[in-house]
This record gives sequence, C-alpha cells and structure tokens, in this order.
Amino acid sequence: MRTIPGPTEHVVVVGAGLSGLAATLHLLGAGRRVTVLERADHVGGRAGTATMDGYRIDTGPTVLTMPDLLDEAFAAVGSSVAERLDLVPLHPAYRALFADGSGLDVHTDPDAMEAEIRRFAGGREAAGYRRLRAWLGDLYRIQMRSFIDVNFDSPLGLLGPDLARLAALGGFGRLGPRIGSFLHDERLQRVFSFQSLYAGVPPARALAAYAVIAYMDTVAGVYFPRGGMHAVPRALAAAAVEAGAELHLNTAVRRLERGSAGRVSAVHTADGRRIACDAIVLTPDLPVVYGLLGRAPRRPVAMTWSPSAFVLHAGTTRTWPGLAHHSISFGQAWESTFDELTRSGQLMSDPSLLITRPTATDPSLAPPGRHLHYVLAPCPNLDTGPADWSQLGPRYRDRIAAELDRRGLSGFDAAVEAERIVTPADWAAQGHAAGTPFSAAHTFAQTGPFRSRNLLSGAPNAVLAGCGTTPGVGVPTVLLSGKLAAARITGTGPARRGGNRPAARVPRPQTAAVSPGAPS
Repeated sequence: MRTIPGPTEHVVVVGAGLSGLAATLHLLGAGRRVTVLERADHVGGRAGTATMDGYRIDTGPTVLTMPDLLDEAFAAVGSSVAERLDLVPLHPAYRALFADGSGLDVHTDPDAMEAEIRRFAGGREAAGYRRLRAWLGDLYRIQMRSFIDVNFDSPLGLLGPDLARLAALGGFGRLGPRIGSFLHDERLQRVFSFQSLYAGVPPARALAAYAVIAYMDTVAGVYFPRGGMHAVPRALAAAAVEAGAELHLNTAVRRLERGSAGRVSAVHTADGRRIACDAIVLTPDLPVVYGLLGRAPRRPVAMTWSPSAFVLHAGTTRTWPGLAHHSISFGQAWESTFDELTRSGQLMSDPSLLITRPTATDPSLAPPGRHLHYVLAPCPNLDTGPADWSQLGPRYRDRIAAELDRRGLSGFDAAVEAERIVTPADWAAQGHAAGTPFSAAHTFAQTGPFRSRNLLSGAPNAVLAGCGTTPGVGVPTVLLSGKLAAARITGTGPARRGGNRPAARVPRPQTAAVSPGAPS
C-alpha cells in the first residue's frame, strides 16, 4: 500500500462529516495531531440536522447499517459505540408495500424472514431466500476483505484468489437477473435489488456484486440512534475532541498553500487565517476538492453522477398504522422508473418512495403527540433532469402528497403542520455535484480502483475521503473511506475484517478545542 511521503505529524482534515470524523479518530489512534476545519456551524456534513417548528430532522441519511464500522473508529481512541450511542435495532428493518396492496416485513433474523416470505409468496420462494442469504454472506465476506476495506494502488490490486471467487459467485453478472435466479416473485426481487439505485445504477445494469448493499440491509441489520442520525457525527466528534483533536466550526477553507513538489504546506481559511500542516485529508465533494487543488481529474470520459433525491420533511398531527420505522412504497412501474431517473431525465411517472418515521422509535424528535415523516423520492440529477426546481419543487411536493394519500396515508396533506422540501437545486447549493447527495455513480468505470482514488498525483501529501472516492456511497462505505484515508497517512493498513484488531493507541491528552470560528 502506498503512503504519503515525508512528515505526517500534524494533519488537517477539511470537513467534519462522517468520513472526516472517522479519519480523525483513526489518525488520533495512530498518534497524529489533528485539526478539523468545518465550514458549517455543526458537524455531520451530509448527516446534518435542523429544527422545524419544534421538530428535529435529519437532513441526510436515515438508514444506519454496519455499526461495527463505527465501533472501529471509536476503538481507535479507546472508546466504543456502547459508550457513545444508544443504537436501537429495527424490527422489521423495512416494511415493503406494493401497488397490488400486499405488504412484506423485511426481517434480518433468517427464521423470521423465511416465515414471512413463506406467508407472502409460498415455500419455493422461502427456500430461494435461504439460498440467497447464503450467497449474500459469501459475497460480503469476499468483497469486504479484498475489494471494499482495501486501499488499491492500481487496478492490478484486484488480481488475486478472491477475484476468481467473486467471479465464481457471479459477482460480475447483472444484479437483477442474479437476484431473479434465487427469487421468482417480482416483488421480492425488488426488495433485494432496489438498493443499487442509491449507487446510481439500475438493477438490470448494476453488477451483481452490488448485492453487498442488500446484505448490509437485510442480513447485517438496520439500526436507529436515539436522538436521530445526527447523534452519530456528534458522538464521533465528541470522541475526537476528548482524544485531543482541535475542531473548528464556521471555518471555511479558501485555498491551499503549496510548497515544494506540490505538497500542501498550509490551509488558508475564508477569514484570512493560515494553518500549517504536514498532511491533509480533503472530504468535500469532488468538484470542490479539485477546485481547491487547482486541477481537474484526469479521466478518459466525463464523470457520471448518481440520480438525486427530492425529500419532504413533514411534521404531522397524526401517523398511519401501516407504516414501520422505514417503509418502501413501490409503484407498479419498475424498469421504466429507472429509465426515467438515469436516461430520459424525467420525474418518476409511478414513483417508488422511501418513507421514514423516526418518531416510531424516538418520539422525542417531535413535539408531544406529533409525528415526523421523511419522504424520499428518487429523481434525476441536474445534469440529466429539470433544473428549475424553484417552480417545480412545490408542484412536485403536492404530487407526492397526493400519491401518499392514494397509497393509504389518507389525509396526509391535511395532517401536515410543519414541512421542508429539499430538491436537487438545494443539494447543488450545498456543493454537491449535479445536485445529487449520492455523488459519483457506481458504474464499472467508477468502481473500486477505477473510482477517483484517495491518493492524488501532483499533491503528494493530500488524501481524499468521502463518498466520491473509494470505496463509495453510503454510511458504511463513507466511514471506511475515512479509515482508508488515515491508513494512507499512517502506513497502518486496515486490518482484515474478522481478524485480530490491534489495541488502540491513544495520544497523550492535548489541548482539545471546539471553536466556533477559525483557529489562531
């Protein structure tokens, strides 16, 4: 594994999102001094928070899987998830609701899920689920140890016994047909393949290897932290500060000072301060990073961006008994939906929606007797779809509300007393390329060692982290990106999953600081 050359005693991390905070903890555990610069007035990045007339909303991801990756980050400084967070396992992980009126609870316990599928679709499908679950486990173990939790120096790093094992498992086929080889019921196929959309590729075109996301959801389990998803970055930041990190909020980075051989020698903030550094971790979206570096990525073809998301945050006076914590309401359409999102650039004519009701698990997120609903509708990004969301946004909101009413959430519009909508234009205003929070799509040419690498030519002491670089999009992979970025600096390669983890090394206490402004 290549590491950055030269001194690495003091590292500046730009961005206090999940990847930046994970990198900070792993760096601290390896004895580095770390300064974190965050332009916002709170930590979290995409996993942000806001208040809305007494409601506390998560402005980013709502699904948490693979909490052991959080435990790794905390363990780097001698802490743990158990000490920092109150994670509630969700049962069911999801509730799937279909256009024909049927419904299915998605359980992570194999016996409970087999029984549910038997009830829903019969014995043949239940047996197929057991075979699918075993395949997902094999796929996960191979990918995590050799293709996800790994720093690649070149595509040649793919070569090895696990590449052949992955091929033998059918990982280089197509996701949709591979899931269909286990499950014949089209509704069940959706449950185990829709996740690829958030990686930016329809199931019919996605590599079967992306079923690893379904493993995380349907086998490893889904959790919710009391206090909302924003409790995760808050806990990471608190652990980092206690371990000696300096965290400065409201501190935007204006430019990077470059020295010999292109090394970043200092960071200049928007208010005119200069912070010297030996190495730097850059976590903003790729166009922002390349702007700071003063260079464009060297790619034979232009970057392809994932579809975006329209989100309705709704505080309501009532809720609906058919909803679980997470519910997926599938429309009748399927293949045409993906064409609209990724090719023709049209809004879904028959949308599939993720409906999250966090107050089902934590009522404190809403005023007494009130409920919070988060409705996500995938939509085209700004490169392929409509751009004038100032006019379209309110109309699409009404269309989604009417659709919810038709799908059993009767009186939804009348129950809303506080709301906020988020459109691709809002994501773009936050610095997300093409107006998508899901960053670069996971096409073959943007996956693994072909994705934007976390080491950069021309900036030998700069490392990338975040969903635009390896290993990719999603809370688990973003946490891993921070770990992998830290390894590029410290030279301590990631331990293989399931192996013996070295004891955390915590630096001697320094003067920890959380500053509302730029450091002196």
